[in-house]
Amino acid sequence: MLYKTRGIVLKLTDYGDTSVIVQVFTEKFGLQSYLINGAKKPRAKIGRNMLQPLHLLDMVVYHKNTGNVQRIKELKNTPLLAHLPYNVVKSSIALFLNEVLYKAVKQQTADEQLFSYVFGSIELLDNLKQGLANFHLVFLLGLTRYLGFYPDYVAANQADYFDMHNGVFTRYKPESSQYLSPPHTQNFFLLLNKGFDDLNEIKLSNNERRYLITRLLDYYALHVENFGFIRSHEVLEEVLG
Repeated sequence: MLYKTRGIVLKLTDYGDTSVIVQVFTEKFGLQSYLINGAKKPRAKIGRNMLQPLHLLDMVVYHKNTGNVQRIKELKNTPLLAHLPYNVVKSSIALFLNEVLYKAVKQQTADEQLFSYVFGSIELLDNLKQGLANFHLVFLLGLTRYLGFYPDYVAANQADYFDMHNGVFTRYKPESSQYLSPPHTQNFFLLLNKGFDDLNEIKLSNNERRYLITRLLDYYALHVENFGFIRSHEVLEEVLG
C-alpha cells in the first residue's frame, strides 16, 4: 500500500553501481530502510544530493509490515534547508547530531512526539542566528526526554553531584564512577533549565562545553543499548573552537 509520511535522513549507503539504501526516521513508521534504484545516475529522479544527513523529506512510500527494505514512490525535500548544508558550523553540528540519532533512534514503529521534536529542531538549527555553540547540548538533553532517561532534577538545588547511572541529582557522592561533580553539576543543571530560546544566554567556556558534551555522551552510552563511541564530536569541537 501507498502512504504519505514525513522523514529525516539518517544514513545513506551505496548499493550496487547506481543505487543506494537510505535509512530514514519516518513520522508514520519509525526507522525504515528504503532502496532507491538509479540514485547515483546524473539525471536521477531521486538523487544522492536529496538524501544528505538530516535532510527533511516529504515522501510517498510503499510499506509492508513484513519487509526489511521498503521502496519510495515520490520524495521531496520539504522544507528545503537553506543554510545548514552550506554553513560550516551548522553542517558540523548536523553531522554530530546525525551520528547520535542514528545510534539512539532504533524503533521501527511510529513515535510522533520524538519525530516532531527532531524535525522541528532541525528546522530551527537551519534558521538559527545566535547561540549555535550551545545548540547541540540543549538538543541532546531535550532528546533524553523522548528516549526515556531525562534527568530527575527534583533535588538539583541542593545537589553537588549528578548520578549519571541513576539519572538523579544528589547531595552525596555516588558509589558509581559515573557522575558529575561541582562546578559541572551546576552547569549541567543550568542547561536543563534552558531551551532553544535561551541559547545565547548560556555562558560556558569552551573547555566546559567540551567536558559537558563528553559526559553527556557517556550518559547516553549508559542508557542506550549498543550506543558505542561518537567520533564526530571531536570535529565539532575543532570547528567551534
